[in-house]
Amino acid sequence: MMRNMASSIIEHERITTTLVKAKAIKPFVEKLVTLSKIDNVHNRRRAFAQLRNKAAVIKLFETIGPRFSARPGGYCRILKLAKPRLGDAAPRGIIEFVERSIEVSIGSDDE
Repeated sequence: MMRNMASSIIEHERITTTLVKAKAIKPFVEKLVTLSKIDNVHNRRRAFAQLRNKAAVIKLFETIGPRFSARPGGYCRILKLAKPRLGDAAPRGIIEFVERSIEVSIGSDDE
């Protein structure tokens, strides 16, 4: 679950999930972003070992890593949503990157 959610965050730069899952995935994604700030073969292989998604690793190192190169940490944020999830009434939240690209922001279908 961690791999799939991390890949989704990297590809879409914003996902809606439960608050507990968002809090669990945040340190995982932030460590990958820190790893992607230095683009070399060793770091790419370490990221691929965690994600197992070639497209996500490419985007991580070519787009997201350079975007956060000057930032010392705090790459993700969690926003709490007012409405709970239907079915089990679990609290929902949005996890997203602090700085998002314009193409993803315009093309996303937010609720």
